[in-house]
Amino acid sequence: MTGANRGLGRALVTALLARGAAKVYAAARRVETVADLAAADRRVHPLRLDLTDLEQIARAAQTATDATMLINNGGSLHFADPLTGDLAAIDADLRTNFVGPLALSRALVPVLEGNGGGAIVNTLSLVVLGAVPAMGGYSASKAAAASMTQALRAQLAGRKVTVHGVFPGAVDTDMIRDFAIPKTSPADVAAAILDGVEAGEESIFPDPMARQGHRAWREDPAAFERQMGSM
Repeated sequence: MTGANRGLGRALVTALLARGAAKVYAAARRVETVADLAAADRRVHPLRLDLTDLEQIARAAQTATDATMLINNGGSLHFADPLTGDLAAIDADLRTNFVGPLALSRALVPVLEGNGGGAIVNTLSLVVLGAVPAMGGYSASKAAAASMTQALRAQLAGRKVTVHGVFPGAVDTDMIRDFAIPKTSPADVAAAILDGVEAGEESIFPDPMARQGHRAWREDPAAFERQMGSM
């Protein structure tokens, strides 16, 4: 579990434990930020992991040799629009939200297969279906991650590793806490994600905004794109 130190990641750790997980690797750039989780439950194992550090990714795979599920939840959000935004910020979003999860998936697939199969769960975003210009780099990075999710699913078909894409709307986390829009609690979103994985859903829309947005996109993709583009 990447990004386990706060928000949705922390809620997912709690939900996994409540559902009887034997062990949860709580990965974060700074392991001290998940120390309280480990202190509260010995099934939590802190794991230092920077998604932009390929050596740390390799070490994580060597440590988590009993893993049966990878949840790519860690992420980066810079408000950088395509025309005037800082290219370094856009690059940071791409490296954290796309390249990092891809590298970690590549490293963990042999582990999952060696343990008899498992699941890869990629936390994406509703902006995959309609980009928000003010966060153009983030939107592009999540769209790339969504495409990677589909490609992994095709490659892993028949290899006992399922691949799930999660498309949340507004979740009440630090990333968007200052936005005056309806948000869903991380605990509710975490529960919906795990329910979706257990049900075998390939695409999971875990909150009311996500489900409403998905319906609007299916009915009229161009109109939904314009709606998101006006934000």
